[in-house]
Amino acid sequence: MAAGPDGAFFAVYEFLRTCGSFKPHFWAGERWEPLRDHADPMVRTGLDTLLLGLIWNGSDGEAEHTDPGFFCDDLGFSYGLLVGRSPDSVRELAATWEGVRPRLGGLRGGFDEHAAVPAARWFPDFEAFTDLLEEWGRVLSEAARRGWGIVGLSE
Repeated sequence: MAAGPDGAFFAVYEFLRTCGSFKPHFWAGERWEPLRDHADPMVRTGLDTLLLGLIWNGSDGEAEHTDPGFFCDDLGFSYGLLVGRSPDSVRELAATWEGVRPRLGGLRGGFDEHAAVPAARWFPDFEAFTDLLEEWGRVLSEAARRGWGIVGLSE
């Protein structure tokens, strides 16, 4: 996280290997879709919660990644807002992450069989998928430690 002149109030985190784009986050959610039915139920529940809160649109395609009232509810004002989670939501998501993190290795076989796309630019393999999850874990953990919310904006 890089702190600017107002570092006591916010920091900027740039995900590795995403080129500043939301596409990798979207594709991580897409890789989760075929994998989730093959995950241990505890891991599935935790990752469903985590990814629905951040990047995955869910099986019905309608997940909201912004807490109501965290920003102005005026749609014109929220243009470009991809993720907006309050400090309370961040604490809950960080706790979910900590519960899921030690169990990620159990997803490798299912990922390799059901979600790997070797020729894909985003997440051709299990390591690329879990690397992005680990980065989200760092963001959530640090924001929770500071009592902050998180905001993801499109360029």
